[in-house]
Amino acid sequence: ENTMPVVKYPRAPEPLWHEWDRKAQKYGLRHTVYAVNGDQYTGEWLDNLKHGKGIQIWKHNGAIYSGDWKFGKRDGYSSYSIPDPVTREYLKVYTGWWRDNKKCRDSEVTTSAAVQGYGTMFYPSGERYEGEWSSGQRSGWGRMCYGDGSTYEGQWLADRPGGQGMLCLPNNNRYEGSWKYGKKHGPGRFFYLDKGQLLEGIWVTDVPKCGIMIDFSRDTAPAPTQYPIPKVTAWKCWFC
Repeated sequence: ENTMPVVKYPRAPEPLWHEWDRKAQKYGLRHTVYAVNGDQYTGEWLDNLKHGKGIQIWKHNGAIYSGDWKFGKRDGYSSYSIPDPVTREYLKVYTGWWRDNKKCRDSEVTTSAAVQGYGTMFYPSGERYEGEWSSGQRSGWGRMCYGDGSTYEGQWLADRPGGQGMLCLPNNNRYEGSWKYGKKHGPGRFFYLDKGQLLEGIWVTDVPKCGIMIDFSRDTAPAPTQYPIPKVTAWKCWFC
């Protein structure tokens, strides 16, 4: 029986940086950890990833995220604030739910605690949105307060009004009806409360294409038209 000699080579020693890396793996609650770019994080870790409760401060804009993390990403309920460029006081920009680093509606959060609540976004111009989110965009049901004093409440799709909703203008005139791509589109009603009139018809990209105008609470309108809209009398031609 022929046997081949077995040559055993000594195992190469493990590089020291492997051991150092294992010791450097962050787990549990840690003090502030600074990144190379100056960002800092204080909170909980799991397998060297931000996981649990924590506060992140970004150096380039001073923004603060305080809330839940999941495997290194913003995930759960939290608040996001940025410093005012003049006073340097922190202004709350968003309070609500996140999933996979994006704003989302509470129904998309898989935690059992997500049973109620909306995400609120505060814009630098003073505008505010309160409602549902999906993939970082306004989507679902929500209410937007615009800078000119008007408000929209209703359905949103892809960050714009889409579906059924109501737009109330600063003078209390309002539109109730269908929306598409952020514009009035489809059947709807426009209440001219300042004039005491109502337009009911079909809109196409913010333009009324057909409909009927009638007087509506004309007696209590602050600025009614000089003459009322004449009523249409139904008639029938017996010789047609």
